[in-house]
Amino acid sequence: MTDSAVTDNREAMSEQTLSREVVVGMRQGLHARPADMLAREARRWQSRVELISDSQRADGKSILEVLTLAAEAGTRLVVQVTGSDAREAIEAIVGLFDRNFNEADTEHGEHGA
Repeated sequence: MTDSAVTDNREAMSEQTLSREVVVGMRQGLHARPADMLAREARRWQSRVELISDSQRADGKSILEVLTLAAEAGTRLVVQVTGSDAREAIEAIVGLFDRNFNEADTEHGEHGA
C-alpha cells in the first residue's frame, strides 16, 4: 500500500494547470475549420483543455463547444490546460493561435505540411 500511495502522490504532483491568453487573429474568427483543428490537437493530449472567454468555458476537445464561444476576430481567450502533459499541450495549442491556424496558407490555395 505504501508503494501505491507514493505513486499516487507523484501523479498528483506531476499534474499541473497552465494558462495563456491568446487572441483570435483570423478574419472570420474561430470558425469551423480552426475549431476542428483545435479540437483535434487538444484530443492528442491526456490533459484537460479548456477555452475561457469573458462568460463561458468550453471543452477544447469538443468542436461544438469551441464553436459556442462564437469567438470573432480580436476576441481574447484564455487557454487553460490541466494534466501531466500540460506544458506540451499548451505549447501546441497556443502555437495554432500564433500561426492563425495556417489560415493564410488556405486563403491562397496552398496547403501547409
